[in-house]
Amino acid sequence: MIDNPHHLATPSGKPRARSFTIGFHGTPGPFNAITDVPGVSVGYATLITGDGPLIVGKGPVRTGVTAILPRPRAELATPVFAGVFSQNGNGEMTGSHIIEETGAFNFPITITNTHSCGVARDGTLRWMNRVLPAAIDSAWGLPVAAETYDGFLNDINGHHLTSEHVAEALDGAAGGPVEEGSVGGGTGMITFGFKAGSGTASRIAAWQGRTYTVGAFVQSNFGKRHNFTIRGLRAELTEPAIREATSRAEKGSIIAIIATDAPFLPHQMKRLARRVPLGVALTGGFGYHSSGDIFLAFSTANPAAALGLSGRIASADFIPDADIDAFFDAVVQTVEESILNALIANDDMTGRDGNFVPALPKAWLEEKFG
Repeated sequence: MIDNPHHLATPSGKPRARSFTIGFHGTPGPFNAITDVPGVSVGYATLITGDGPLIVGKGPVRTGVTAILPRPRAELATPVFAGVFSQNGNGEMTGSHIIEETGAFNFPITITNTHSCGVARDGTLRWMNRVLPAAIDSAWGLPVAAETYDGFLNDINGHHLTSEHVAEALDGAAGGPVEEGSVGGGTGMITFGFKAGSGTASRIAAWQGRTYTVGAFVQSNFGKRHNFTIRGLRAELTEPAIREATSRAEKGSIIAIIATDAPFLPHQMKRLARRVPLGVALTGGFGYHSSGDIFLAFSTANPAAALGLSGRIASADFIPDADIDAFFDAVVQTVEESILNALIANDDMTGRDGNFVPALPKAWLEEKFG
């Protein structure tokens, strides 16, 4: 699959990490994306308007929302077994308490900026009431919504994201190749002092003659420039530099979503979520104080058991814990590559007050990796 065009470029033609022959471990799926997990889809709404001085409520706007559907639209009321892990909890992921309690969640996942997390959550409920009203007509909904901070480039206090934008991302969610970089919730995000945002990758994992898929999606907005590492090479890039017309406080975070079709129980999904920080660390992320590093893993297997209908025994298949290591490998590998894809499939961006964030230089990548 080395020459698979989906592995080398995004749908819009932006280069991905593999276009620079960066050596990764593991075998990616056909799209090298979280959508390689059957039934999982991704959609975006991207908001980029205005330039110049910040006028709260008017812009400039550099934000958006990402939607991840863990099951096909008609099956979104059916829970998925899941686990969450917070490496550093300076951030938000709604719905995490019931996941900790029951080991499952239903409805779509959304990711956006810090001050729009509630809008994304509530917009998801409005959307569910429109497309699957029976799912919540006599029950409550606790959808997952997560955030990272984009206030260096975006008018974050202007609250430009609306429920209509959330519906746009949810309605547009699709399988297949996934756009990366400054799109969706990742539009205004920064990683290691370079423009970053949305990134994804996948791996095929084998067990007892069967193959399963592990996919990752990250909203990447973390890290200090001097720690940035690609496949063990410390980048040591001081230029191009961020231009700060206004002070840039350290408010970095990363949200990662792990999906698999492998049959695992909730405690095993939490174990997968706990391995996400290892992939982050391979790129130079150390979980600093201001960073909201919050991770969710879910399995699309065992839908009947996850639904857990009253009055009957629920039975679930699962791969033994003794055989989970190959899936740990896949999580670490996909998270590392997703972060690098978010950085590489990107361009320079100027936002509020002329604040400027450079893209990771493609010439440097050519020089180091070819």
